[in-house]
Amino acid sequence: MAAAPDPATDTRLNVQDPASDPALMQVTAGVAALLCEPAHGARMTSQALHGEHVWLHREDGEFGFVQCKRDRYTGWVLMAALAAPALEVTHRVSALRTYALSEPDLKSPPHYLLSLGADIVGTEQVDHYIRDDRGGWVTVKHLVPAGSFEDDPAAVAERFVGTPYLWGGRESLGLDCSGLTGAAFGACGVLLPRDSDMQHAWCGEPVENWDQPGALQRSDLVFWKGHVGIMMDSETLVHSNAYHMATAREPLVGAIERIAKHYGEPLGARRIDLQKGRMRPDWMDA
Repeated sequence: MAAAPDPATDTRLNVQDPASDPALMQVTAGVAALLCEPAHGARMTSQALHGEHVWLHREDGEFGFVQCKRDRYTGWVLMAALAAPALEVTHRVSALRTYALSEPDLKSPPHYLLSLGADIVGTEQVDHYIRDDRGGWVTVKHLVPAGSFEDDPAAVAERFVGTPYLWGGRESLGLDCSGLTGAAFGACGVLLPRDSDMQHAWCGEPVENWDQPGALQRSDLVFWKGHVGIMMDSETLVHSNAYHMATAREPLVGAIERIAKHYGEPLGARRIDLQKGRMRPDWMDA
């Protein structure tokens, strides 16, 4: 088994040649792609959702090298997707997706789509719309106050069923396996690291004898090398995967048999206590 990632040295989480005084910026696009290099067409490794704060360390043409304040992930983003100063978040998108409109009127043209978990800087309310200082007008029916959380990660994950698989994705239009588990637990106030190997190494507690009948519970995470899914109950898995090219619900037994042919048996399962998990995770301080 590969060595567990070290948050203090993992290159995905650390900035080489950091700026002495990086600028704190805020994502003002609907979503910002984190790329592996400063070039159009470069591979996307993650995304920063609307309203998220990022540290800008350097610029290269149209692109900036950033570290996300949320999960410490690094990458190159288009500078056009960022703005300063970084404003305090007041609300969070609780619907799977919603629109930021140009006016507090359902007939007004949208600026862009916002996904579950996007942060909103609310500055005023007109009727049942809140004006996001960074994006437009969003219906209050699709928002919750910052610091208000759900309590069922599996239910959140199930809302993504049918969403296309997208490598590096974290948004409602497309996401990958760890993007799904991160969104599910994030809606419940638990910050997971970005990638599945990090989640396996740093999150929750191992489920002993997880492969025995009835051992797994709702919202337990099951891990393979390079993959993760979330349990709906002791037998049913929900995961964003490249076989279905979508978030899909299927029997865990069938998923294990299919995945084993290509990537081996599961590495194990972990259980996250929501109350403990809502505290600042240790890996953020490494």
